[in-house]
Amino acid sequence: MTDLAVSATPWTSEKPTAVLVLDNGIVIRGQGVGAVGEAVAEVCFNTAMTGYQEILTDPSYADQIVTFTFPHIGNVGTNPEDDETSNPAMKAKVRGCVLHADITNPSNWRATQHFNDWLKQQGIIGICGVDTRALTAYIRENGMPNAVIAHNPDGEFDIDALKRRAAEWPGIVGADLAAQVSTEKPYEWREGTWIWPNGFARPRADELRFHVVAIDYGIKKNILRCLVDAGCRVTVVPADTPAEDILALNPDGVFLSNGPGDPAATAENGAGEQIRALLAAGKPMFGICLGHQMLALALGGRTKKMKQGHHGANHPVKDFTTAKVEITSMNHGFTVDVDSLPAEEVEETHVSLFDGTNCGIALKDRPVFSVQHHPEASPGPQDSHYLFRRFANYLAGAANG
Repeated sequence: MTDLAVSATPWTSEKPTAVLVLDNGIVIRGQGVGAVGEAVAEVCFNTAMTGYQEILTDPSYADQIVTFTFPHIGNVGTNPEDDETSNPAMKAKVRGCVLHADITNPSNWRATQHFNDWLKQQGIIGICGVDTRALTAYIRENGMPNAVIAHNPDGEFDIDALKRRAAEWPGIVGADLAAQVSTEKPYEWREGTWIWPNGFARPRADELRFHVVAIDYGIKKNILRCLVDAGCRVTVVPADTPAEDILALNPDGVFLSNGPGDPAATAENGAGEQIRALLAAGKPMFGICLGHQMLALALGGRTKKMKQGHHGANHPVKDFTTAKVEITSMNHGFTVDVDSLPAEEVEETHVSLFDGTNCGIALKDRPVFSVQHHPEASPGPQDSHYLFRRFANYLAGAANG
């Protein structure tokens, strides 16, 4: 693929003020938006038509550059309520975004800030004027490349230095990024989901029947809200919290959150041992995304890097336990090798109808389950919310003996 095949800016004759330099030397030129500077990361593409703010504040995108396949980004502006980051002080986050068209002015009653201003505030570097269809095709054919994204209003770049930086970056394989996004201190969460016209729900204490400890590998706010909607008061703890400290909180159940990076690296750095100890305690457990992968690894399974990953809000998943198909939100670059799991203990509960990869598992003899997709993201719009109710039912069953 040539330089021109991916750099398509026929609607402007301006000097390029941003570049995306891939690790194989391809240079993609366009106009800079958002923050000024440069960053190195892995490039993926997301096919969602909505939710760009939620995507760019999802901790699972740490050390990634998101290419949006939908051409019009920014048309609903941004607002503080739609941020998904639960830990604003996290050390790793999304590094950049790639857009086809220039950012449009907001046209939505909830908007409080222009998307370009929000990108600057968040420190996210952007490039627009790119043939995102060609870049997406490149990723599908060749896999997710490492790259440097750079924005300089003067349009001056040391391309050779950027090529070297992209080629030398080690990438996400082997990276324990969960440790860089997790909260440093435990905290309580009591806020439910957003309900028009009142805003986020504030349930009474007597409506929260269960106490759940959520291990923060990069947890999204709306996951916490959905747990509250299911009747849970939530204590969020750092990713490296020892199992005995979690059990000392006397939870009714344990939640394993989403997060970024290589799940095998996070497991090797203590999370696998932590989860095995919690499983031995017999508590109901529910995992999402990285939490799903972490559970599989703790049970003796393996994970593997995907060529292009799953990133979007239109992914069909079949639940074998209900024989129903749900439209889900996905964001992952690793997948569970279901054949590596002990068949006598674990059953596959969900599968992607796009490529047949695993999307859910459950233990046969205990109230423990996990899914690869994001049931809190509401792309269906609420096809997968039943999973939170399923977890609550398990908590109730455990409480009743």
